[in-house]
Amino acid sequence: MESTEKVSVNMNIGTLSQIDLLVDLGYYSNRSDFINQSVRQVLEQKRAIIEGETQRQQSYNKHWFIGVYGFTAAQLLRAQESGQKIKVRGYGLAVIDSSLDALALETIEEINVKGKVLCSERVKKHFGLK
Repeated sequence: MESTEKVSVNMNIGTLSQIDLLVDLGYYSNRSDFINQSVRQVLEQKRAIIEGETQRQQSYNKHWFIGVYGFTAAQLLRAQESGQKIKVRGYGLAVIDSSLDALALETIEEINVKGKVLCSERVKKHFGLK
């Protein structure tokens, strides 16, 4: 199941009236359907830019992500064994299971995510997350 977020968009009446006409003519089921399809189309047009930036960022930081990023015990244990600190950066949803709290607090140096971080209150407090 895909998670969704609500987004507000301000539009002038001329633009909105054209969307409503296309909805009334049956091209889209509602305004949200039009907006979702339009956004997907633009993202597809910009795919090369997104993929290029993803590769560039990951070449500097293997823990940079776009989409969903979940930490595993094995990954955190490897960081612990090597003595390396992890800097998590990206866009989307980062997930740290509460069973990994102690290991995460020891091995993760920074969490900078534009989106959401699902983790325990203990981890949120430590990294100053909302």
